[in-house]
Order: sequence, then structure tokens, then C-alpha cells
Amino acid sequence: VVQPTSPVCLIENIDGTLRVVQEATEYLMRINQPVVVVAVVGLYRTGKSYLMNKLAGKRKGFALGATVQSKTKGIWMWCVPHPVKEGHTLVLLDTEGLGDVEKGDQKNDAWIFSLAILLSSTLVYNSRGTIDNQAVENLQYVTELTERIKVKAPSASSAEDDDAEDAQFVQFFPSFVWAVRDFTLLLEIDGRQVNEDQYLEHALTLKKGRDRRTVDYNLPRECIRNYFPTRKCFIFETPAPPEKMAHLESMTESELSPSFQAVAFDFCNYIFKESSVKKVKGGLPVTGRMLSHLAKTYVETIASGGVPCLENAVLTMAQIENQAAVEEGLQVYQRGMQGLTFPVSMEEMSNEHRNWDSQATKTFMSRSFNDDSGEYLKTLADAINKEYASFLLKNEDMSEKVCRQLLSELSEDMANKLKNGFYAKPGGYELYCSDHDNLVAEYRKRPKKGVKAEEVLENFLKEKSVESNSVLQADKNISEKERKIHGKCLCKY
Repeated sequence: VVQPTSPVCLIENIDGTLRVVQEATEYLMRINQPVVVVAVVGLYRTGKSYLMNKLAGKRKGFALGATVQSKTKGIWMWCVPHPVKEGHTLVLLDTEGLGDVEKGDQKNDAWIFSLAILLSSTLVYNSRGTIDNQAVENLQYVTELTERIKVKAPSASSAEDDDAEDAQFVQFFPSFVWAVRDFTLLLEIDGRQVNEDQYLEHALTLKKGRDRRTVDYNLPRECIRNYFPTRKCFIFETPAPPEKMAHLESMTESELSPSFQAVAFDFCNYIFKESSVKKVKGGLPVTGRMLSHLAKTYVETIASGGVPCLENAVLTMAQIENQAAVEEGLQVYQRGMQGLTFPVSMEEMSNEHRNWDSQATKTFMSRSFNDDSGEYLKTLADAINKEYASFLLKNEDMSEKVCRQLLSELSEDMANKLKNGFYAKPGGYELYCSDHDNLVAEYRKRPKKGVKAEEVLENFLKEKSVESNSVLQADKNISEKERKIHGKCLCKY
């Protein structure tokens, strides 16, 4: 699959309406490899584009703050070959303009944040300065996730399942990476030097108390800790002097601060090696094609006023994928059987059927998804059996046609002899029988007559029995006349 040379919009957010961009999903549909999906969320102009381009292995690409009209919001996508995992595709998603007050109309920001979580296997939260209370509160959307994402369909859950459902979120949520940009303080807590991960955990420490203020303080921290048990932090110093920051994309690596470059290298290394393949319920790996189905299902649910449900999305995806797998498998069988030159023997027909049936099943199994009940495999088997019956009829029809044509050609000489009175003489019947036997012998000797060979011959011989009797009777009459004539001649002498 030819990779796009720049990011494309996957989900548009225009005038408060979310819409999947068809060109982007069509591109994803062509990716049959497992995908590692890294989504980056954060405010405008927090340096997200540099990190995304770094992950893509490009100097330029994501530059949404400067290049995209303010009316277009949503999620942008860039697919590149995974630099470490062979046979995998790295899908980079940038949630453009989250929480940007200048753009107004933030009602879909929480949905976009939810979509980033639903679609990714690693979520990178990009912020500026320090991880203070304001930075944590900017992740307010995390406190609304239970209202915006459901694990099970409503009919399949009950009130007592709510706690269990919260616990299940962890299984399907991405790993979490906090990237702190333009950090200028010392990495110390109470005068003690700490590393980045300890710094993050300290920022997420809960306060004791049950008053309203403490509960509000703890809520986003509890959500981050509960929903993202796998957490990592990277702290970046300012990459260049303030006057050069506006031209970060055009600067060469050598112009950037060495410590910034070192952290950027570690960040990319971590993402490449630790970010897992996107998986859905049941631990099933997601391909680009499946990711396309998921994006469409989630966005259509949101657009219709519903809440995205992981279970329903997997069921929808399974239906689409399995139906496509049935069609793909059936096409393999049809193409294989159409390669036969009819007529063929029953043995060859059976062998080819078994071979292409097996190939079709392998094709189905390589694409089928969550067909635990075997419903779609049975659908394929039924469709193949129906096709096989059709091919059997076609083979019989062609065999009958070929055999009739062959007998017509072989009997042409006898027909001419009969027409010209060749057999109308004493011993004519014997000559007729000799030609008849030679015809049958020659017919049986000819190859590739197919399954109807004997039946057509039998019918042919039945049709010729009247003709044979006529020749026999004529021969008898001629012989009787000749005997009488011969007798009269003897009396004269």
C-alpha cells in the first residue's frame, strides 16, 4: 500500500458535526497489516507537530496550527511503515485543537478525546510547563469517559455490572504517556531528586479528605490512575531560544538543544518498542481495515446521539469482516473452479473441489474475525456447496454437448454409406455391424468426454437400434431374394 506523504483528515469536526472522511477510511481499508496506533492529544501550539513528525521519521508533516483553517477540527492521521516491527503499520493520530478557546464551539472536544482513546493503543498527552493542578485539570475529559464510552451494550449489562465495567475499561484503554514540554524547573520533590516517572506519580498523588474541594482535586487523578495503569512520562526542556521557536520545523537537528534531542530520541524509542498493536475485546489484533470499521462505527454512533460501545463496535466490525471473509473465500473457490476446462471426469472434479474448498476456507480464516460460533464459516460452506452443484451441472452439460458432437462426427461416414445404399447388399448388415463396432471403439478411445460419456452413448445406440434393425431386415430380404433367384437358376440347368 502506497503511504500518504502527508497527514490526512480522518475525522472532521465541522460546525459541531463529526464526520469520517471517506478518502482516509478507504486508505485504511487497504492496510491488512496489524496497526500500532499512537494518538497525541493536547492544546494548540504545545509542540505536538514536532513529536509527531519525529515519530513519522519526517521533518515536516503535522503542522496543523499553521496550515489548517480554523473551521476544520477533528482527528488527523498519518500512516507510516513501523520502523521497528516488521509487517506492522504505525498510525499516528493528532487530535487537533483540543480545548482551543480561540476556535469556540468546544462541545465536541470531549468526544474527540474519547475517540482518540477508543482508536489508539498508546495515548500521548502533550502539555507545557509543569504537571501542576491546572495541567491535570486540563485533562478534564478523562472524568467524563464513563459517560462517553461503554464496554457492554446496555441490554447486556445491569446496575451491579457498573463497577465491573469500570474495571474492564483498563483492558481496552491505551497505555498513557505524558510529554511535558518547555520544562524549566529542577526535577525535585521536597529537595530530593526524582526521575520523570516519579515526578508524574507525585503529581497524581491523591489528597486525604472528603470535602468537596478535595474530591474535585482527586477526581481527575483517580481517573488517570484507574484508567491508565501503564503510565510513562517524558520531560523536554525548551528546544531552542524563544526567538527561534516559531521556526522549529525548519531548524536542523544540530540547532536544537542536545538535551532536548536526547529526550526526543528516548521518547521515539519508547513509542516504537513499547507501544503495542491495537487490540479489541478478546485480545484480537486490529488491522488498518478493522480500524477503518471502528472509526466509522464510533463516529456514526456519536453523530446519531448515542454512546460508543466497545462490544457493539466489535460485533459490527465482526459482521462486516466476516461477511467480507465469506465473499473473499467464495471468490477464491469460484476463480479456482472456473480455471477448469470442462468437461472433466468426476474424479478430477472432486479433487479440484476439495482443493479449492480448502483454499477458500484458508482465505476465510485469515480474514474472519470473532466467528466463534462458526456461523460465517457455515455460510461459506453452504455457498461453496451451492457453487459446486452449479459447476457439476455445467460439467454435465458440457460433457453431453461434447459427446453428442463427437458421436455426430464419428457416425457421419456411416450415415453417408447408409444414404448411398452401401449396406443395401447381401452381407450389408455384417458390414454395418463392423462399422458400428468401430465407431463405438473409436468413441471410447477418445479422451476428455466427461461424466456423461456412457449415458450419451447408450442413448445414441438406442436411437440407432431402429436403423440397425432396418439394415438387418433389408439384408434378410435381399438375401432371401438372391436365394430364390439362385434357386430358379439352378432349376433351369
